[in-house]
Order: sequence, then C-alpha cells, then structure tokens
Amino acid sequence: MKNLMTARPPKLFALLLLTLACANINAQPLLRCEITYAGTTHTLEARISVDANADAGGAYTTEAMDIGGRFRFKALMLGTEQHVDSIKLYAYYETHRQAVLLQEVKYVAPFTLSTTAYGLTGLNYLYSPPLGRELQYGCALLEAKS
Repeated sequence: MKNLMTARPPKLFALLLLTLACANINAQPLLRCEITYAGTTHTLEARISVDANADAGGAYTTEAMDIGGRFRFKALMLGTEQHVDSIKLYAYYETHRQAVLLQEVKYVAPFTLSTTAYGLTGLNYLYSPPLGRELQYGCALLEAKS
C-alpha cells in the first residue's frame, strides 16, 4: 500500500487548494465587540445588513445591547454578503427617561481583517455624564463561516 502523501502529491495539493477555496466562499465578515462595564465583559457580534434602507434607518431599527442597566451599545455593519462598506457603532448612557447618545462612530471601507481583539477600533473609554461611570469597548473585524 502506497503512502498517500508520496503517491500523488500533486492531486492532494490540488484537493487541498480546492477545499480552502470552497471554505473561503462561505466566509463572511463578522464584527465582534467586547464591551466592559463594572468588571463584566459583554460580547456583541454583528453581521452585514444588506438592507438598502439600513443606512438611513438602521440606527433606529437595530436593537442595542443592555450593558449593566447603565449603558447600551449597538453595532451596524453595512454592505454586501462578501464586502463591508461601513461600520457604525453607537454607545448610549441609560437615564430614567431615555437613552442618551454618548458616542457615534462611523468607519468606512477599505477594511482589513483584524489580528487583535480590538484591531478595528482600538480600546475606547467612555464616561457617563453624572457620575463618570466608565464603559470600555473595542471591536475587531473577523471572518466567520456562515
């Protein structure tokens, strides 16, 4: 019985390349944000919204994640299934009456995939108005299989 690695290396190499190519066809961008408040870290993952109206109304229709009852965080990634056009991040402070926008950030293409946990945004520090409560967040653009 021949060893498969020595018997047909060109065919095995071609099969390996085909497998890798097929794996990348199904890969889609994934935005992963880590948000920390009061010693607790939350992870928010967002995939691309292909809705043509999402850019105008996405900030209003996309649900924000509750962070410790004091903050809310929202991420919106726009583009096609394989290409990111823009990424919008929103951080809110939660008051008794309503959420108050602390920060809105927009990143535009071109993007490269992140190699570190906060490769897209770096680590950001935000503070609530009345008591200076600290929220930390950082996001990375990754490639995830669908």
